[in-house]
Amino acid sequence: MQSKIVDVLIIGAGPSGCVAAAYLKQKGLDILVVEKSKFPRFVIGESLLPRCMDHFEEVGLLKCLDDYGFEIKRGARFMQGDIICEFDFSKKFSEGWNWTWQVPRADFDNLLVEEIKKMGVQVAFEHEVVDVAIDENGVSATQVKDKNGVLYTVEAKFIIDSSGYGRVLPRLLDLDKPSAIPEHSSLFTHLVDVKRPEGREGTLITFDVLDLDTWFWVIPFSNGTTSIGFVGKNELFEKYSEDTAEKMKEMLKLSKYYYERFEGVDFSFKPYMIKNYSKSVKQLYGKGYALTGNSAEFLDPVFSSGVTFATESGLMAAKLIAKELQGETVNWEADYKGYIMKGVNVFATYVKEWYTGNLQKIFFHPNENPEIKKQICSVLAGYVWDENNPFVKNHNRLVKTVAKFIDLEKETI
Repeated sequence: MQSKIVDVLIIGAGPSGCVAAAYLKQKGLDILVVEKSKFPRFVIGESLLPRCMDHFEEVGLLKCLDDYGFEIKRGARFMQGDIICEFDFSKKFSEGWNWTWQVPRADFDNLLVEEIKKMGVQVAFEHEVVDVAIDENGVSATQVKDKNGVLYTVEAKFIIDSSGYGRVLPRLLDLDKPSAIPEHSSLFTHLVDVKRPEGREGTLITFDVLDLDTWFWVIPFSNGTTSIGFVGKNELFEKYSEDTAEKMKEMLKLSKYYYERFEGVDFSFKPYMIKNYSKSVKQLYGKGYALTGNSAEFLDPVFSSGVTFATESGLMAAKLIAKELQGETVNWEADYKGYIMKGVNVFATYVKEWYTGNLQKIFFHPNENPEIKKQICSVLAGYVWDENNPFVKNHNRLVKTVAKFIDLEKETI
């Protein structure tokens, strides 16, 4: 295969790469997307947040998704024994979308990539980036291997790494660094939900909180299948069978609420396990490249922030690249790193405070404060850049402060 010359090379055809590609194509730029996998393919990250609907709408990808009929997600339920905390996205502080979807990512991602192909974006499946060299002007020469093992070079003015867990540029450019989020692992699979209850109960996304560090997710899809998964400290999973299917069957007994519904149901595939899933990088951008989505930062699945950060960062990177290639001056430090890290830091606070127990105290407090709940609901909807929201602007101290008041209240009773 002959070498290619393009304006922008995008690594990865997931939501981040597709949103970026759609935007850049609208700006008349020559784009190549290279994707290591063959689509459709399984990937985790199946619960979206309302914020990402803005991104799909802006780049012309909303209609193809809306037409498909994914399960609508209007909020989320958190359970701790008999105590239930439910968030309704229509009762949030910030303006914006009040709903989103719960999606099997194989179908969802395939819809996105087929739509950008209709827009005229070149997509090369089963093509793997094996090396990259970037000169002082930011022009890159990327070595790519096709499915037959043939190497070719892509020369580009800019690279967007949307490779997700593949983390291509972090590996090749030595950009990885340890995450500040506590070390946890996840075990997950799909099943045909043959005992699914009728009505709303059967469609509701739920997080069953088993203890301070352990929780169980249930994400029903419109096709009759459901995603289930456990998250906990690494040592929790070592107590059970080494075989992931047996491990999942044993661990299902931990969820008193859901055990009967899923007992004896066959898994659609052998459960996957990911250890120490939280990731971070030394830098989000450099001369001639930007990292987006999970290839940059991945926090924790507890608040389903993965796809929203992927599309937010993919769209922002694309906008700045378009400006730069049109000759405009771009401040990547402020407009990309500064902007993205504002949102990352807000969500990171909520993840950390979830595992300290402070946020769980607020969620499961019997005397909830409606205004506080609205403000936290906006965070859970993905509107983590709305600094009119006190629980965004003062995220570092407000969760701790409210948790302290709850502790004091208990002491006085």
